[in-house]
Amino acid sequence: MFLRKSGTWVLIFLVISPTIFCKSMSAPDPRWAAKKRRMSQKVRNMFYHAYDNYMTYAFPHDELKPLTKTHTDSLVELGNLKLERLPQEYNGSALTLIESLSSLVIMGNNTEFERAVLWLSDYLTFDVDARINLFECNIRVLGGLVSAHILATDSTNRLVQGNYKNQLLNLADDLGRRLLPAFDTPTGMPYAWINLKYGVMDNETTETSTSGCGSLILEMGALSRLTGDPRFESAALRALRKLWSMRSSLNLLGTTLDVETGEWLEYSSGIGAGVDSFYEYLIKAHILFGKDEFWRMFQSAYLGVQKYFRHGPWYHEADMRTGQATYWQLTSLQAFWPGLQVLVGDITAANSSHREFFSVWERFGVLPERYLLDRQMLHPTEKYYPLRPELAESTFYLYHATKDPWFLEVGESIVDSLNLYTKVEGGFASIRDVTTMQLEDHQHSFFLAETCKYLFLLFDDSFLVDGNYIFTTEGHPLPVLSTWHERLPEAYIPSNWTFVKSEQAAKRTSAMSMQVCPATTLKYGDGIEQQVQSACHITDIRGDHRCLVDEDCGVDAITCRRRSCSMAGYCGLWLSI
Repeated sequence: MFLRKSGTWVLIFLVISPTIFCKSMSAPDPRWAAKKRRMSQKVRNMFYHAYDNYMTYAFPHDELKPLTKTHTDSLVELGNLKLERLPQEYNGSALTLIESLSSLVIMGNNTEFERAVLWLSDYLTFDVDARINLFECNIRVLGGLVSAHILATDSTNRLVQGNYKNQLLNLADDLGRRLLPAFDTPTGMPYAWINLKYGVMDNETTETSTSGCGSLILEMGALSRLTGDPRFESAALRALRKLWSMRSSLNLLGTTLDVETGEWLEYSSGIGAGVDSFYEYLIKAHILFGKDEFWRMFQSAYLGVQKYFRHGPWYHEADMRTGQATYWQLTSLQAFWPGLQVLVGDITAANSSHREFFSVWERFGVLPERYLLDRQMLHPTEKYYPLRPELAESTFYLYHATKDPWFLEVGESIVDSLNLYTKVEGGFASIRDVTTMQLEDHQHSFFLAETCKYLFLLFDDSFLVDGNYIFTTEGHPLPVLSTWHERLPEAYIPSNWTFVKSEQAAKRTSAMSMQVCPATTLKYGDGIEQQVQSACHITDIRGDHRCLVDEDCGVDAITCRRRSCSMAGYCGLWLSI
């Protein structure tokens, strides 16, 4: 949602909705309407091919093995489900069913959504002796239940009146309470593993990842807002604050740490595995809850990434202490980054990286798990593709931000590749080796929760009409509600609307700190027009780049490095030459 003030767009909510992006690019192109209808139906068919086979051959187990048409509980075992058709207790969490709930709603199948909700209400329990991963359980199960509860109780009355009495919220509340003992550490950062029945076990590992203790605030914060119990949000917020306090002087974090000592175990990190959702949840928590604290964390972290990890359109890994590059590699999880950049308005950088990811997809037919940039070759052991959603996710964000039909073509290519290489009679199979397209007998639940969902929303955004949502890292939608905001962020107070029109100091802010759409030309009170280029770009004091001191110079739009004043009196990246 945007407000117009004196020729400047000021963002109120940076959320995914057809109304959030640049006004000049929002008009639909009728020439692409037929393609979008055809492709949305194609994606719908993909979803139900995966969903129906899961329900036939794997339900109520966690996930489907599509090649053998059997099931697996190897990911997490979360529920002790007592089914009428089975003579004995049966371990299985119906994980894929929980993950599919919001996708069913988005695709308009309220009947199946209601059937799934009522089944979970009757049979799902977390009173089971099972050791589970806190992070995965939070994003997949807790997030799935919280999101589905909100969808079940919204104004569209998707469920038959009287059938739903907050059963999913009660399950989420029960699960949240069982996760809380994991936070009982000297640092407040949670253990990575916990037993749902007995809590943290003796001799439990104290190692966790940055994502594992920094990506809990959306689900647990939403649970607190819904139940009125502040303990969930407080625990997640305390862990996040402690983690942020451990950053280096460069505003970088490592990948793994010890939750009892608060010491880093792995200093090298990037924007991929082990760290990715930490960045994602900072900006999304700011959007969902309106706290400036989250924005300040994100802004510092984002600029650190752009300065020390970015190399052209790619992002390598670096040592958090020195900023020196450690590993030059592309990982498939990094493909979420362009979508995140859309949320902060850094469209140019997002488009640049997205095109590079898609070029790798085109080269191999899918996106390999790891590609060595310095050697221009696949990682020798990580050649697989487990049906990940990140490239589809960023394609969805970029299309709705730009309305560039090229992104529809990208989506069509992704859909065609998935049908060509991964579709089998029993569902969709992961790829073990992208060089041979040898398949692996596993259909991950996130294929239905995210991959199919983002592809469908790319071609059919009717679910988003008149609604503001953010999506969790597992693709579960949470509505942006004014009642969840303690107050509007300081940057949005009306008295600040005119700050971009004021004196030179006001001009020397970045696109990200102003929270304006980069495709919009900013008009200042003195009649000067300026195109904001990227989220870290800060202009020089003078349009001709003349200077007397370093303070007259801004921040470079490409490298995010501070410009300096030369002996000849011109701003530039002189210190880096």
